Amino acid sequence: MKSILSVSSLCAALCMSLAPAATPEQEKAFVETYKKALDAGDAKALNALLITDGAEPETIEFFKMMQAPEPGAKVASIELVTPTAEEAAKYAEAMPMPNGKEYKLPLKPYKQLVIKTETKTADGSSSSTSQVPIVEKNGKLGIPVPVPAKAAAAPKGKK
Repeated sequence: MKSILSVSSLCAALCMSLAPAATPEQEKAFVETYKKALDAGDAKALNALLITDGAEPETIEFFKMMQAPEPGAKVASIELVTPTAEEAAKYAEAMPMPNGKEYKLPLKPYKQLVIKTETKTADGSSSSTSQVPIVEKNGKLGIPVPVPAKAAAAPKGKK
């Protein structure tokens, strides 16, 4: 009986890992929602796209602040792309935050949002590109807020 349960558990886990994280329609809707919120400077809509489970309040506030568009910047393009192997490896590493602590993403990103912005002033113009990891959790796409590295590595039920 134990081996039947083990095999069925393994099959279920394998099937879940092979299932696509989101449909193309969900991805398109996410990109459109993000672009609309960014263009409008809608902090509430941008913040609703954050996945904050397990994140510390200070980290959540920092990420909310980081989502604010630069004054005068216009979105040139936004696309959802699969990270390269190098980018995926970087997302899996612990990263130092401004408070000096190490943090990790709580979920493995399956895509990244590549955002290109342009700023034009009387003195000239500039452009920038940013990449934001995107995860799927419970059927919802979002931007993961990092959690303390020790908490991310702890077995379930322990911190």
